[in-house]
Amino acid sequence: MNTTHHIIITGFMGAGKTTVARALANVLSRELLDLDQVIAEQEGRTAKEIIVEDGEDFFREIETRTLREVLERSLAGVVALGGGAWTLERNRNLIAGTGARTAWLDAPFDLCWERILTSGGGRPLARDKDQALRLHAERQPLYAMAQLRIRVDAGKDPEDIAAEINQALSRQD
Repeated sequence: MNTTHHIIITGFMGAGKTTVARALANVLSRELLDLDQVIAEQEGRTAKEIIVEDGEDFFREIETRTLREVLERSLAGVVALGGGAWTLERNRNLIAGTGARTAWLDAPFDLCWERILTSGGGRPLARDKDQALRLHAERQPLYAMAQLRIRVDAGKDPEDIAAEINQALSRQD
């Protein structure tokens, strides 16, 4: 496995990006970088708070700036993106420009929705099931641009998914 490039985990909200990225970082002995968490630490507000208070466009500018900083200044780690980060071409170009490896956690909508509801945090871009379903459908073709597609279901634990990503990336090296 190439240890000089970041591994980027993308997918819809509730797909398990952070949990799987944490498991993969543990397997590879790399740093976990949760983009939304880095933003919250730098901005003093969560992604949700920024979107609600200042709008999605403002948040996306912060997100792109923070992604650039993470990619340029951090050692090769495992980066969990927020659900919308990958959908912007400028972010995909930033990622591609670093040679980072990308994996899409392809989780069915119903599983994502169940996790969104049980997380209790509420999502400003998925206020109800219909809005979330539309967003999920819109984003699928964009997520499919990732190098790897990893199917996720309720029966797969994060360690198994991390092992699957690790094996798939090793085969590509």
